[in-house]
Amino acid sequence: MMVWATISTVLERQGSCALVTVLRADGSSPREAGARMIVQPDGSFFGTIGGGNLEYDAIAIAREAAKRGQPGLTLRNFSLGPDLGQCCGGRVCIAIEVVDAGRRKEIDRLSEKERSGAFSTKATIEEGGTVGPREILDLAEAPIIDLDGAELIETFGEFRTELWLFGAGHVGRALVLALAPLPFNVTWIDSRADAFPAMVPANCRCVLSERPEKELINAPDGAWVIVMTYSHALDQAIADTALRRTKIPYVGMIGSRTKRGRMLSRFRAGGIEESALDRFVCPIGLQSIRSKHPAAIAASVAADLLAKQETEIRAWKSCAPLASSVASAGRAS
Repeated sequence: MMVWATISTVLERQGSCALVTVLRADGSSPREAGARMIVQPDGSFFGTIGGGNLEYDAIAIAREAAKRGQPGLTLRNFSLGPDLGQCCGGRVCIAIEVVDAGRRKEIDRLSEKERSGAFSTKATIEEGGTVGPREILDLAEAPIIDLDGAELIETFGEFRTELWLFGAGHVGRALVLALAPLPFNVTWIDSRADAFPAMVPANCRCVLSERPEKELINAPDGAWVIVMTYSHALDQAIADTALRRTKIPYVGMIGSRTKRGRMLSRFRAGGIEESALDRFVCPIGLQSIRSKHPAAIAASVAADLLAKQETEIRAWKSCAPLASSVASAGRAS
């Protein structure tokens, strides 16, 4: 969910709304810290903090706060079992921030920033729970959400992976559709003018190239590469080029274990170092799924990519602390 763009739209219609954020989640809980929803004064909402009684109560509290329209941040603590009858057993602290049209310029600035991807902000919680102006931070230094005393640090926007997909055959087409609702930006490359469909998902751009492997010069550092062309020789050329880029962390190729063995032999003969070959994955996808139907292969590959992406994001999150103090901002209960 695009948080600030949604808030901007809601303010145009209703004048105020409440941003509900999971500030802290201990033990088993429906959603993680940083999950958000936006509640309007009429009780309609966008996003989710996990459903169930937690979300039901949060919506009721946020709706009343948005109807009052008094800007500021309040905190509510819930024991999911004793307080809400949920069997998760954890504890959740949610932050409810009422926002009104008086912050239009700041909201427009944050909305514009959010369009370009994930970013972080820092704000001071003033007396009475008022949230001061949000200052944009270096993303690498910020946790997902942290309230330490009167300092609130948050990260907004999606963490999206740049994925370079080579090959627009049956499986390539199915994979593009499977990735459409997921947090990937897909650059789709093929040498055949008639290979691409007339329409593609919004997160995909098509590149027609006579020499697909040459396009990798434009791939950003950190991009993942998936190879599934019509030609084993072309597959090899693309993967060889990608493996020589030390800042491409993942090079996946459709195929069998036999194909993997042959490709590794050719890469070694071409002088690619063993450390680079650790980034080569073939076959790709979940090996527990045996179907060779294009849609099944695509689902398998998409699920595997999503798991790898979540591992990467968890590693990033572990470098920064989670919410450490919720005692001194607004009114806690």
